[in-house]
Amino acid sequence: MNHFAKTLAAAAMLWSAQAGAQIADIIGLASGANLLVLLLVVLAVLLVFSGVKTVPQDSQYTVERFGRFTKSLTPGLNFIVPFIDRVTHRVNMMEQVLDIDQQSVISRDNAVVVADGVVFYQVLDAAQASYQVSRLHNAMRNLCLTNIRTVLGAMNLDEILSNRDDINTKLLGVVDAATDAWGVKVTRIEIRDLEPPKDLVEAMSRQMKAERQKRADILEAEGQRQSEILRAEGEKQAVILEAEGRKEAAFRDAEARERLAEAEARATTLVSDAIKQGDANAINYFVAQKYVEALHAIGTADNEKLVLLPMETSGILGSLAGIGELSKNIFAKREPGEREPGEAT
Repeated sequence: MNHFAKTLAAAAMLWSAQAGAQIADIIGLASGANLLVLLLVVLAVLLVFSGVKTVPQDSQYTVERFGRFTKSLTPGLNFIVPFIDRVTHRVNMMEQVLDIDQQSVISRDNAVVVADGVVFYQVLDAAQASYQVSRLHNAMRNLCLTNIRTVLGAMNLDEILSNRDDINTKLLGVVDAATDAWGVKVTRIEIRDLEPPKDLVEAMSRQMKAERQKRADILEAEGQRQSEILRAEGEKQAVILEAEGRKEAAFRDAEARERLAEAEARATTLVSDAIKQGDANAINYFVAQKYVEALHAIGTADNEKLVLLPMETSGILGSLAGIGELSKNIFAKREPGEREPGEAT
């Protein structure tokens, strides 16, 4: 009985050991399968990530297959063959600024000028910019340096300092033509600073001062000349006006003398007619007239305070009485309504 129990217990123990080994084998097989699946999943993820490329908006990527360029990746989501294609260059497609270092340039008239500048350019073809030139920025910088030296060296100092726009235009044309094979478009080149030697700056300052003084002297001379011309014109106009005034005054004086002569002639005619008719008192008219004029001149003199009348004054007064009688006779003989010759109607 004891022997049977021991046998049964030994058989049970043997069976349990075999079952545990089988269970362990099953668990090991399951673990190996899961690890393989996990490895496959990881490999698939790696393949997906290596075959999918996302390119930003401001860039383009170049792709090579076995060392040969195949295509350029544009902005957005792109696919390549994993482990066969690879991205080699990441090219910035935005417009970029490149500073040009200072350099000494000898002009055509042997003046030394220190010049620097700035260049604005944009890559249009990523493949050409990557494979047609090595180190694009360095190539652009050296190209601009040499062309600045060439363009400025063909000009005089005055032309360099006064024609900066022409210099920029020439540089832009030359550099843009040279970089066209690199897939690069140069949009602008600006000469930022030009520094001539100090002695030339001082000479130019003196020249500018002399030029301004010259212009000031010319303007002052022009002002004096214009002033003299205006003064002469004024004097000329004044002389003309004065002559016109004298002419008008002479004309008026002549007209007055003519009127006076006509009046005297008329009076003389009347007296002559009276003498012809036998009236001797008419002669006294002329004598009395001259005598009265002489007395008027004596009386109006400034240096005379006392006037002495000669003894013949009574005779003169008699002549005046004769003139009165003559006038009465003339007006008495005139018929009613008869007009004297020369009298206005």
